[in-house]
Amino acid sequence: MKTSPKSKPPRLIQCATPWGMANYPTAKSSWSQARRMKAIKAAGFDGIATYPDEETKVLCAELGLELMGGMDGSDVAKAKKEMIRQRDLGAIYLNIQLLDHDTALPKAAKTAVQLIKAGEEVGVKPHIETHRDTSTETPEKYTEIARLFKKLTGKLMPTTWDHSHFAIVKHVVPSNYAERLLAWPKLIQNSNIFHLRPFNGQHCQVPVTNGKGKLTPEFVDYLPFVEELFVCWLKGPQPAGQLWVCPELGYSHGYYLSGQPHPWVDAQVARKEYAKAWTRALKRI
Repeated sequence: MKTSPKSKPPRLIQCATPWGMANYPTAKSSWSQARRMKAIKAAGFDGIATYPDEETKVLCAELGLELMGGMDGSDVAKAKKEMIRQRDLGAIYLNIQLLDHDTALPKAAKTAVQLIKAGEEVGVKPHIETHRDTSTETPEKYTEIARLFKKLTGKLMPTTWDHSHFAIVKHVVPSNYAERLLAWPKLIQNSNIFHLRPFNGQHCQVPVTNGKGKLTPEFVDYLPFVEELFVCWLKGPQPAGQLWVCPELGYSHGYYLSGQPHPWVDAQVARKEYAKAWTRALKRI
């Protein structure tokens, strides 16, 4: 670790996402944003990951929750205005989805440079997400964009690491999760945002529990990867002394399959397991 034994260890900040709380507890009685945020606090999360508004700002202050924001990265001028808006609402770390799946990689890299520069100018920390149907949808595309980013700036590209998308592209199996998906150690260590959506090589999101309170075999297979990911980050410079993670179990866009426990139920269990993995990782450094 980069700190002495008496120094304060880096902070793990776990943020829940309201989009994974849709239709909870039922479709007809889905909670309001205020009710969701109170539940996030009660469940032990440190913060919330969302596109914020004034209500979110007020509730974060009242509840003592951190705020992670985000936006689309297709238009730099609009994104910069959105960065300012979210900064003024209290969000400093911002997740950005970069352009489209068919965007030319040189254009994507140039846009990423402009977005990161815009963030620096207004005092926020945007990160480019690895995500399907964007410019970073495959490991190869991401690697080239990151290479071009460094060529243009001399710096590493801040990245929101959502390994679930790369996992299904590469058809990984539990025995090689770490080998295949920690192939960018310096870029991982340079970043402050991880989307810890549990995955396997066939499914971008696997259930955490079996609906009866027990961890699923798929999530048990995934947990060692989380620990190795934490160890990888901790061996680096630990930028800002904090790592923001989101147990991002989504309800919409096909992530959630009928018959599984509701993602909000599973996210609460995932938070506890990730905290344990963080403690184990700290002991290994």
